[in-house]
Amino acid sequence: MLRDNGAMNDTTTSSAAQAQSDIAEEFAFFGDWTERYQYLIDLGKQLPAFPEAWKTEEYRVHGCQSLVWLVPSGDASNMHFDAISDSAIVSGLIALVLRVYSNRSAKEIVATEPQFIATIGLAKHLSPTRSNGLAAMLAKLKGYAAQALA
Repeated sequence: MLRDNGAMNDTTTSSAAQAQSDIAEEFAFFGDWTERYQYLIDLGKQLPAFPEAWKTEEYRVHGCQSLVWLVPSGDASNMHFDAISDSAIVSGLIALVLRVYSNRSAKEIVATEPQFIATIGLAKHLSPTRSNGLAAMLAKLKGYAAQALA
């Protein structure tokens, strides 16, 4: 079920590929993973307000150790996602995922591989449970896009 909240992000990047490139540049600025984790936490704190009413089983992402909700809206031509977690670092991961995948066509979402995860070294620095949760979040997001295309 897609929510129609009409939300658009004013900071929409021209493409998912450009968003991934921008993320890589930002993370290259930091010298070590302590700084990168702090940056992730700061990004998570900037996520838009998430209504309590959206924290339902329907929108819950299973496979995450922490609680994560992902709410789609829009249609196949332009999908928007809102998401939140009860974990500071996971909220930062959500902020990155939304930059790459939100406010894009379903076709671009399905076609875009999350290269930024390897590029910025996240794959090597996330715990197995966080990696599984990130994979589950990406699978759910791409699933919503695939449904919109069907």
